[in-house]
Amino acid sequence: MVIIDGTNLLWAVHEACDEPEVTNEIQLCRTLDRYFSMTSEEGEVVFDGAGPPDKSEFDSVGRLSVVFSGFHSDADTVIEEKVAASTSPRRLTVVSNDRRLRQTVAARKAATVKSDQFWSQVLNELRRDKPAVKEPEEKRDGLTDGETEQWLDLFGLDD
Repeated sequence: MVIIDGTNLLWAVHEACDEPEVTNEIQLCRTLDRYFSMTSEEGEVVFDGAGPPDKSEFDSVGRLSVVFSGFHSDADTVIEEKVAASTSPRRLTVVSNDRRLRQTVAARKAATVKSDQFWSQVLNELRRDKPAVKEPEEKRDGLTDGETEQWLDLFGLDD
């Protein structure tokens, strides 16, 4: 399971400036959902604050759980609590650039990845998913007899 400091990752995405369609939480979650669908991993993203009043858009990100820390906590604290409560922290990977958070979860033997490195992984995986250009049928089936005759005539090989 990958637990992501969402606000931190969103900041890293903005710093990278290479993905202009990811400008807010829901766009980030949709992109992450595509990534987790491709990798068959489970993911959870934790954002600072209460989030938007209408959170129904976040219901459509199937492979990704979305959590907002609320007004009286922050994403780092929520992530630390999740890792502390885990019965198998070695199976967790925490994505954040926050040094204190990374040290805290590493002490519980959870893996850590910096946000910019994780975002590079996401982009590389999504780029691999681009649909291949469909080859023309003629490439597999070959030329028809009439087309073959035309080429032989054109090159003077019909003797």
